[in-house]
Amino acid sequence: GDLPLSSAQQRLWFLHQLSPDSRSYNMLLIQRLNGSVNIVALEQSLREIVRRHEILRTTFPAVDGKPVQVIAVSTALALPVHDLQGLSAEEQTDRIRQIANYQASQPFDLVVGPLVQITLLQLSNQKYILLLKMHHIIYDGWSLNIFFGELSQLYTAFTQGLPNPLPELPIQYADFAFWQRQWLTGEVLDKHLAD
Repeated sequence: GDLPLSSAQQRLWFLHQLSPDSRSYNMLLIQRLNGSVNIVALEQSLREIVRRHEILRTTFPAVDGKPVQVIAVSTALALPVHDLQGLSAEEQTDRIRQIANYQASQPFDLVVGPLVQITLLQLSNQKYILLLKMHHIIYDGWSLNIFFGELSQLYTAFTQGLPNPLPELPIQYADFAFWQRQWLTGEVLDKHLAD
């Protein structure tokens, strides 16, 4: 059947319906990367994170007026790379600001997705900036720690030609949302209300 949203997701979905062009729930993170970057291994790492976490492949259409989660089987994650090496430091700063402002200004379409966008800016052979844009309906601050922890482990393995070192996830966010809805509408709630 249809996968329900968590209560937090439902609130964000409703707010999005009221103001679909709002960028209030766009999260844009700018992460500096120092040292040589293996772009192929970075892209492979990002694709693996999207594969592992269904929430990063999820969109939120309405069925009979109610929001549901739809998890794509796969998503072709693109990693656009902007080469800014030929620019002066001042021009690089201006261009970074332009790209970041543009990305931050673009609203997400919760029905079409994707709700995660990643861009790499190359400033030199040893300096890069990773722009990570997500909608708050799929991510929060706590999730970012998981994201960057996994990115570090995967990137380290893939640059050394090793396989994915991470175990498969036993539970996905949709499982939590389903459990939460069952709890909020089931016997557990009835029992608490009766006490």
